[in-house]
Amino acid sequence: MSYKKILVVDDEEHIVELLKYNLENNSYNVITAFDGEQAYNKAIEESPDLILLDIMLPVLDGVEVCKKLKKNKTSENIPIIMLTAKSEETDKVLGLEIGADDYMTKPFNIRELIARIKAVLRRTNNSTESSKNILKIDNIIIDIESYEVKVDNEIIDLTFKEFELLKLLSENRGKVLSRNFLLDKIWGYDFYGETRTVDVHIRHLRKKLKLKDDVIETIRGVGYKIK
Repeated sequence: MSYKKILVVDDEEHIVELLKYNLENNSYNVITAFDGEQAYNKAIEESPDLILLDIMLPVLDGVEVCKKLKKNKTSENIPIIMLTAKSEETDKVLGLEIGADDYMTKPFNIRELIARIKAVLRRTNNSTESSKNILKIDNIIIDIESYEVKVDNEIIDLTFKEFELLKLLSENRGKVLSRNFLLDKIWGYDFYGETRTVDVHIRHLRKKLKLKDDVIETIRGVGYKIK
């Protein structure tokens, strides 16, 4: 069973109902919108797994909705399949150029649409799985599987502990991690209380990676965080 959430956006109610009926019969959860502004707001609030987005919409057209969603950090990775009654090649190219993942012209075959949805979701899932092994901070790329760190595509030689420290901070980006927490997770209980060990390794990381002080931020009296 799928239970993936799909946002269906079209100003024609009968098309929305047709899509909703067929998608629910294929084990998808369906939410709906009938104009561009409503579509954008629902996409941000509901974080659907995929959006079926008609181009010809009131308030905001589908092209503008797609542009806005791709510029928003909350929604930039949500896959979008554009739907339109137009068949001109320029419309297809425009949809794909602004970040849409696929394109279907009305009238469409429901079976083909379901197959396209499955294909796009499969590609997105595979991409997400791959990206879990890569962490990025500005110009720094951390490859967790190969224990490799690059700055501007140049491999940086880190010790095992330096790598683990950078990885732990990166995985908890935005959170303040105390020195004792970092010691316990990376060095183990034998080092508990030796907080200077953390400070020294942070200093080495900053130097090797040529970081500005505000990338790994010192929280005075507590620990460190990556913004």
